[in-house]
Amino acid sequence: MEAYNKFEKARLIGARALQLALGAPPLVKINKKEDRYIDIAKRELDKGVLPIMVRRR
Repeated sequence: MEAYNKFEKARLIGARALQLALGAPPLVKINKKEDRYIDIAKRELDKGVLPIMVRRR
């Protein structure tokens, strides 16, 4: 996994949580009763399976 700074991590997690809230399928195993979209997005980032790319210029 690429090293992201705290601002990139926040942006990635927020964008992915929004996708999940709008109906995107999660890419990690979830516990429907306890997991929130933010928690799922954080786990996806930790596992390196986020379908989002950071472009630096």
